[in-house]
Amino acid sequence: MCAVRMRPDEVDVDAALVRRLVAEQFPRWASLPVERLESSGTENAMFRLGADKVVRLPRYPGAVESVAHERLWLERLGPRLSVAAPVPLEQGTPGEGFPWPWSVYRWLDGRNPVAGALERPEALAADLGAFVAGLRRVDARGGPPGHRGVPLAERDAPTRSAIARLAGRIDTVAVTALWEEALRAPGRTAPPAWAHGDLSPGNVLVADGRLAAVIDFGSVGVGDPAVDLIAAWNLLPAPARATFRAAVGADDAEWARGRGWALSISLIQLPFYWETNPPLAENSRHVIKEILAEAGG
Repeated sequence: MCAVRMRPDEVDVDAALVRRLVAEQFPRWASLPVERLESSGTENAMFRLGADKVVRLPRYPGAVESVAHERLWLERLGPRLSVAAPVPLEQGTPGEGFPWPWSVYRWLDGRNPVAGALERPEALAADLGAFVAGLRRVDARGGPPGHRGVPLAERDAPTRSAIARLAGRIDTVAVTALWEEALRAPGRTAPPAWAHGDLSPGNVLVADGRLAAVIDFGSVGVGDPAVDLIAAWNLLPAPARATFRAAVGADDAEWARGRGWALSISLIQLPFYWETNPPLAENSRHVIKEILAEAGG
């Protein structure tokens, strides 16, 4: 759990605040225990409420919009997914000094997987591929543009800025070459499709080595869904990537764009969260290492 403030505009959220909010707005749950959950997430604070519910509260102003976005689109997408997804139970309102809307969801069993310590990597790869492929099959007409469904070229400036900040910490020459290679990959020519947008280990739940649920749909949207291939590098070991790729049906160009997304996201995250979010920084280093190894670097 990140105890260090990651942004200057974060608000303080603790179990006592959640108890007061619940008691005031949903008194039928006032007697339930509240327990803060360990998480590497950067957008929301999460608290278990009793045995079968979870409370999510935005941590800073920039996360507020994604809460409403997730609730809106999960109503459409949730029943069509191959695995469990968050089910909203109640919408809380500002109160007790907390300034934004917050949510109560149904509890989902499972745990976050750890890259390099998967019980059944091939089975998980197949499950993740089936989830991504199934999400893409949902009718995308009328869906919101995904902020990560854009051409990789739109990530060029922040990615190069992050590389410069990492000078002396990583092989900046090698990663720059890999980033430029990704930029040369052909763009998507097929119609826009749905993508989760943030398929990281912290947003995946597993049970008995298999995919049990996918959470945090705050970035879900329509565009180039290559971004969902990031799980190949942020979670899956090299031998299982072919299984994931086959299940998704990604061609060479899309695979190259997906690798570029994984690299860009990790490069941008690493200097930002180096001190404030060690688990996320460690996963970013893992991704960079995996992509360098794959390229023979």
